[in-house]
Amino acid sequence: MESIQAVKGMNDILPGQIEWWQRVEETARRVMEDFGYREIRTPAMEKLELFARGIGDSTDIVEKEMYVLEDSKGEKLALRPEATASVVRAFIQHKLHADPLMQKFYAIGPMFRHERPQKGRYRQFHQIDVEAFGMDDPMLDAEIIYMLRIFLERVGLSGVVLHINSLGCPECRKTYRKVLQDFLEKDAETLCPDCQRRRLTNPLRTFDCKVERCREALEGAPLLLESICGACSDHFERVKASLYALDTPFVINPRMVRGLDYYMRTTFEVITDRLGAQNAVGGGGRYNGLVKDLGGPDLPGIGFAIGMERLILLLQQEREESRRSPKIFIAALDDAARQKGFLLTQQFRNAGIETEMDYEGRSLKSQMRRADKFSARHVLILGEEELARGEIQLRDMTDKSQKNLSLETVVEAMKGIYKQ
Repeated sequence: MESIQAVKGMNDILPGQIEWWQRVEETARRVMEDFGYREIRTPAMEKLELFARGIGDSTDIVEKEMYVLEDSKGEKLALRPEATASVVRAFIQHKLHADPLMQKFYAIGPMFRHERPQKGRYRQFHQIDVEAFGMDDPMLDAEIIYMLRIFLERVGLSGVVLHINSLGCPECRKTYRKVLQDFLEKDAETLCPDCQRRRLTNPLRTFDCKVERCREALEGAPLLLESICGACSDHFERVKASLYALDTPFVINPRMVRGLDYYMRTTFEVITDRLGAQNAVGGGGRYNGLVKDLGGPDLPGIGFAIGMERLILLLQQEREESRRSPKIFIAALDDAARQKGFLLTQQFRNAGIETEMDYEGRSLKSQMRRADKFSARHVLILGEEELARGEIQLRDMTDKSQKNLSLETVVEAMKGIYKQ
């Protein structure tokens, strides 16, 4: 008899893998709670109406991706495709808005979307979700983005870029919607079927399309960021100023729209170039009208979600790259330097720092090329002059900066760098 397999796009998390998940979840809990967020857990299934009203009827999620079923009484239900609508529903239902200590929440759990499984994207996937209510200050926007940055740093992810944009307010978008529709009308026949439909129902969604001919048609399109009102422009400027103050670098991406209708004003994504088309590790934005739209008080809100599968995949890639490459390469320029370099190599290894060196007396240029092939993070250069001064030259292969270190303390200095 043929064995039963797991549903396509819904994966088991086995011993050996679960430890990655536990580490990410534990780090998330520590960081979120340091910032004053409290954990909430909502059901995996909700009434279909919640997502249709909350996310938007014209989004791909509602139109094509939700798992929908009907119970014995004919009520339509859906497996949650995202967490924000569920958290907002719980916030309203339990009147948490009446408690000033119940305004900031985080949640960790599975979501469900019926789409083609691909690298980092599955039909059952998991998210870390963060939501804050009742505060409309741009400093909160910057703070929540900063919290996302701190979490990613603490969990050990590098090589990502923060993109930010402003989607303005509903009044900004009313005027812009007509301008964009008029622009798309000129090349309507070249758009994919989805974008031909979006052009009429939700033209802003066309910026999210991955089809090349649609991307080409949108080149030169008017941008919402150029049309936002004075109040929204001021809000965005203050967000940027706060991010500068927090030393959090960002790129302004005026074509970033996110995939949900409830976003307004500040939106943001953390982008990587290591996952192909699915390049967002996490993202979010402000949704000031959502609580009211779902039957609650007129309170502002902002939040973000992180895809755990994508995050863990990137962390595992970084671990493998780290294992394959030495952290330090020692380039010694003569016999005496090689002797000292040999001793240092063993001292670094004994301290738990992967280290390689050249034993064959090659030129400095050849040794630097060899260090590049090893993808070494740092090169320590030692020659006759350095030995005479009791120093060794440290070159950072990432930014090409150089400085001299004492030979007596270089092992401790490098241990300090790699413990950061």
